[in-house]
Amino acid sequence: MEFNLGNGISIHLPPLHITIIAIIIIVLLVRWSKQLETRRFTIFFYFLISTYIAPIYSQTTKNGVFELWLPVGFIFISIYLYGNKKCHPAKVKASILGLSIALYQLIVHYI
Repeated sequence: MEFNLGNGISIHLPPLHITIIAIIIIVLLVRWSKQLETRRFTIFFYFLISTYIAPIYSQTTKNGVFELWLPVGFIFISIYLYGNKKCHPAKVKASILGLSIALYQLIVHYI
């Protein structure tokens, strides 16, 4: 969406469905962060790190470049949570929500 304010000034907003999804994600993360007694902001870090995707394999072909992408952030967070004995369910929920965003990024990348 684009709002023209005059004199060449305009505001560009993402599509409505992406805005609604972002609002829902923020509400969920705030709700889950309230479940922790200390360091409530860490839920946001777990979410942000698990949304990271990276190419792990790249090959040039006749049709272009083929890249194999993987949600590396979620894998690292999962290994960390598995190794940590104090694994809070809110942290797991935030990392799974990050995985869903990473999978969306993968789908958009391959389309």
